[in-house]
Amino acid sequence: MQNMKLSELYWHRITPLHFVLWPLSVLYRFFLAGKKLCYWLDILPSVKLPVPVIIVDSISIGDGGKTPLLLWLVDLLLAHGFHPGIVTQGNSDNAGPPAAVTTANSSQHSGGKAFLLAQLHGKSCPVWMGIDRIAAAQALLTAHPECNVIISNDGLQYHRLERDIEVIAVDFNEQSFGNGLLLPAGPLRSALKDLGKSSILVANNLQNHYVDPDQQNKIYNMKLVNETAYLVLDPQQRKTIADFGKESIRIVTDADNVHWLYELMQKTGINAELHSHPENHRFRAEDIHFADADIILMPEENALQCKDFAHGKLWAVSQKAWVNSELQSVLLRKLHSNPSSL
Repeated sequence: MQNMKLSELYWHRITPLHFVLWPLSVLYRFFLAGKKLCYWLDILPSVKLPVPVIIVDSISIGDGGKTPLLLWLVDLLLAHGFHPGIVTQGNSDNAGPPAAVTTANSSQHSGGKAFLLAQLHGKSCPVWMGIDRIAAAQALLTAHPECNVIISNDGLQYHRLERDIEVIAVDFNEQSFGNGLLLPAGPLRSALKDLGKSSILVANNLQNHYVDPDQQNKIYNMKLVNETAYLVLDPQQRKTIADFGKESIRIVTDADNVHWLYELMQKTGINAELHSHPENHRFRAEDIHFADADIILMPEENALQCKDFAHGKLWAVSQKAWVNSELQSVLLRKLHSNPSSL
C-alpha cells in the first residue's frame, strides 16, 4: 500500500517514542476533562438550539464506522416521520460562511464525506457545512424551518453546542483502536471511561475485544456490510465483490478507507492491485484510468467524487451499517421524550 501515514508507524504499536508522547496524552486527557467541566459549570458559554441535537462521532481519529452509522440514523429518522438536517465542518481549507452541500456542488470544496451525505440524502435531509458548526446549524434551520432534528457529523469535544443525544462509534479493529492510547501517543480522542453516562456507544468488532466490566455505558453492536458494489454510471447495476471473479481489478481509495478495503480484499479473495492516495485527495480522471484493468473499485465516497468523469469500468463499494435493533428503540424514545422535537 502506498502513502502510509506517520500514524501507521506509531499509533498502532508501542515504541520508545511513546515514553515521550505518553505524558502529553495524560495532559490532553486532563485538558478535555477540564474543558468539559467548564461548560458544565457555565464558566464557558454554550448554545442551545431550538431542536434536538444528535452528535455522531468516532472515539478515534479515523471514521470507525461513524459515516455508515450516521446514514443508518438518517434512514431511521426519516422512516419515523422526523425531518433531520446534517451539519459538518467539511474541509478545513474552506473557511467560508455556512453553505449548503448539494449534488451540484463540487466535492472538492465540501470534502468526500459531506459530499457523500448530500448525494445519498440531500433531497430529504439537507446537509450544511461550515467551520462554525453552530452558525451552520442556525443557517440550516433558517433555510429549512421544517427540520426538527440536527445531526452533527462529529463534535465529540465541541461542547459549545449543547447536545441532547451523543452517539459514539467505537471500532475495536486494531487499525482504529490502535494501541489504546490517547492523542498524541495513540489514535483515541477520548477514553471510554471518560464518556458521559448518557453517551450511546455503538461498537464494531466488539467480539474480538475485552471490555472492562466496570464500563458505565451500555455498548450496542454494529456490523458493517461492504460486499456489494454498483456501477457509478448506472447505480441500478449491482454486484457482490465476489461476482467479479478473475477479472483484472484495480482498487483506488484515499487513506481514510484503505484499511477496510484491504480487509475486503482478504475476505473476498479477489486478486486486485490497491492504489492509496493521501487524505482529502482531489481525485482526477487520470487517477481512475488503467488501460489494462477490467474493473475499477472505489469506496462510495471517493467514487462519487469522480462522477463527472466516470467511465463504464468504475464501480462504487458502499458500506452499510446493521445496528442492534434495541438501539433504534432507545434513540426514538429519547427523541419523543424531548419537548423541542414535538
